[in-house]
Amino acid sequence: MSDPRRWQIGLVGYGEVGRILAEDLRQQDIRVAAYDIKLGDEQGASLKEHATKFGVALAASHTELTAKSDFIISAVTASQAVPVAKACAGAINQGTWFLDFNSASPGAKQRAAALIDGAAGRYVEGAVMTSVPPYRIKVPLLLGGPGAKELEPLLNTIGFAAKVASDKLGVSSAVKMCRSIMIKGLEAMVIESFTTARAYGVEDAVLASLTETFPAIDWEKQGAYFFQRAIEHGRRRAEEVREVAETVREAGLTPWSAQGTAERQAWVADLADKGLFGTKGTKEFARSADWRTEADRILAKIKR
Repeated sequence: MSDPRRWQIGLVGYGEVGRILAEDLRQQDIRVAAYDIKLGDEQGASLKEHATKFGVALAASHTELTAKSDFIISAVTASQAVPVAKACAGAINQGTWFLDFNSASPGAKQRAAALIDGAAGRYVEGAVMTSVPPYRIKVPLLLGGPGAKELEPLLNTIGFAAKVASDKLGVSSAVKMCRSIMIKGLEAMVIESFTTARAYGVEDAVLASLTETFPAIDWEKQGAYFFQRAIEHGRRRAEEVREVAETVREAGLTPWSAQGTAERQAWVADLADKGLFGTKGTKEFARSADWRTEADRILAKIKR
């Protein structure tokens, strides 16, 4: 089908990203269906409520969703990128586009592509270059693979901000992964540095020094934002950074920094799961304007 506005779009993964894409696509009256393994657990009720509100059809399996879709977007956790491609490959129709939205290593993208292309689908890798919520469907998106050039204008017709990075698989992912070494690493370092400074009572001196060195950054505001993002999305970030570490290994380096970042992000996620930062799903969760509030919660926990 040449007109993307007439596609039946299938979303594998109905988390934050999947729901945002669904909302923006449904605003254009584009047909959307979704499948998520969490539909059968305690989170299923809220996902079903969202789907009903926005007119998204819910599928009972990867196979059901794939078989009836003209275009599939895989937006799951990094570790599930290849398993999802495998699950979809068995039912994909010839010529169906498969956009891999996941933060996975170049090697993982290549393995996923082999599964989809081997089943006569059309795999294109996508690298999301910043946080989705502020940009929504127009989040900067790098495309890669032999079909990227053909898919680019089709995506942009339905609201995406896609740009071809390369016709070679793995290039877009490499850009994303290398960026994440810095971005996710900065989050982990700020949490570690600021919390430690708070423990010693030297946070004001540390922030003053950082401001002198990097005057363009509002470290108070940036600190609050980094704490918030790690608390809310630390689990997903830890998985992504494990893929980052694999990317570093694929290049022949030892991923010391990436490994440490993954551990710190997962550690924060563990604390969040235990309710240290409030109740998940509420407006108050991890929304402190002052990072000191969250640092104090951490310090109180570890000093017990």
